[in-house]
Amino acid sequence: MLICFTDLDGTLLNHDDYRYDAAIPVIRQLQAAGVPVIPTTSKTRAEVMGLRSALGLNAPFIVENGSGIFLEPNDQRFRFTYYGEVDGFKTMQLGVSYAEARAGLKAIAQLIGEPLSGFNDMTLAELQASTNLSFKDLQLACNREFSEPFLRPQTALDQLETIARRKRFKILVGNRFCHLLGAGASKGEAVNLIKQAWCEANPDRVGDVLTLGLGDSPNDISMLDAVDIPIVVPGVNGAHPELRGRAGYQIAPAMGCQGWAAAVTKVMQEVGVPVKLAV
Repeated sequence: MLICFTDLDGTLLNHDDYRYDAAIPVIRQLQAAGVPVIPTTSKTRAEVMGLRSALGLNAPFIVENGSGIFLEPNDQRFRFTYYGEVDGFKTMQLGVSYAEARAGLKAIAQLIGEPLSGFNDMTLAELQASTNLSFKDLQLACNREFSEPFLRPQTALDQLETIARRKRFKILVGNRFCHLLGAGASKGEAVNLIKQAWCEANPDRVGDVLTLGLGDSPNDISMLDAVDIPIVVPGVNGAHPELRGRAGYQIAPAMGCQGWAAAVTKVMQEVGVPVKLAV
């Protein structure tokens, strides 16, 4: 049994235009074979909901860099032993609330003596220039529940991370923004919880589960370390330097959704996932 965990921006979605056309036939193959495709992303729940609908996904999803997990209430493939309920979803919160993240960012800014520009401190025009997202998509991105992206400051990153840890936060560096999260948030921990939930629901198949993960930036490392088959999707300058050369990591043959599709197809062939639809 294969479970596919995937980052979105720069991985399943192209970095510049956010297209995913090349991935759709492979997603259909995975679905035909009963393979859950689980978005594992820095995006918000509001953003992921639209993409899930467009891509036809119905598996659990991990948002805001492992701060929260959401599961359809009638999905019998996964069994969580404890969970909350939000807007009809079963949910697990690993991070902090958005209000706590915003307060934490302000506190850290005071300690370093330098302003930190959070996502919701910026105008939509400024955000659009940084992200290439439409105003509609930016509104979804601003609908945050657990974390705050911010522009990287002049302060050395290691100093910033040390101060964040003292305040019981963590900082992840993405391709466009740094992200302030609660100390308990982690893509890797969220992946492990979903694997555990699958094993709880399928006790007779625990030995059969195999996990695949795809990402493109340092904020994907905990996810990639948590799966059996970690794959790095390269950018325009190749694989990210912090991901290049890590033990066991494979590199997809192309950028964005084309690289994603090629890498996943190769894994399917290697592990014997049945293919019912043509690529």
